Amino acid sequence: MMESLQGSAQLTATVEVDLSAISAIRAKEKDAFRAREGAGLSYLPFIVKAAVEALQKFPKVNATLDLEAGLIRYSEAENVGIAVDTPRGLLVPVIHNAGPQSITELAKNIADVASRSNEGKVTAGDLAGGTFTVTNYGSVGTLMDTPIINQPQVAILGTGALVRRPVVVKDESGAESIEIRDMMYLSMSYDHRLVDGADAARFLSFVKARLEAGEFSL
Repeated sequence: MMESLQGSAQLTATVEVDLSAISAIRAKEKDAFRAREGAGLSYLPFIVKAAVEALQKFPKVNATLDLEAGLIRYSEAENVGIAVDTPRGLLVPVIHNAGPQSITELAKNIADVASRSNEGKVTAGDLAGGTFTVTNYGSVGTLMDTPIINQPQVAILGTGALVRRPVVVKDESGAESIEIRDMMYLSMSYDHRLVDGADAARFLSFVKARLEAGEFSL
């Protein structure tokens, strides 16, 4: 982590996301999903799916830096590392080729790598080849953080705790009202040597819009 901070120009950008549409999907589907698939339906697979689609739209964020070779490598696949808090410390197993995976596949694969990480059953191959990382510090109550990039990647997305609170909501006619909504902060640390602030803002804005639209199929 010290090498990552000292060897790259890291900044963090944050957006606030209304996840009420995702909450509605989960409330309707989670019990049947667990019975059918044998895995829980958390918010994380939806966030990972939106992030993967953003990586496809903004491939610069999915790149890796090879300083010794003087190369920027643009990956043909979205290999997403999932940070897991285990009894042995932090591990980041990778979901390889996440791009074409459905919400169902992502949910099952996230549950699988988290389980194997906690049981000490991940292999070196499980931990290698990541091009982007997602860390869920919100699972233990943190609202916002500044995650450190997993080198040689150029970005990492952090998910904060989900909080129900009043927000101003605008309807289709433009009228405003105050409603109780499910809100979350998403923070992305990025390497300014490759990713500019505008790049990070566009990436996060895409993820925010995708999640708030709630147009996901199981």
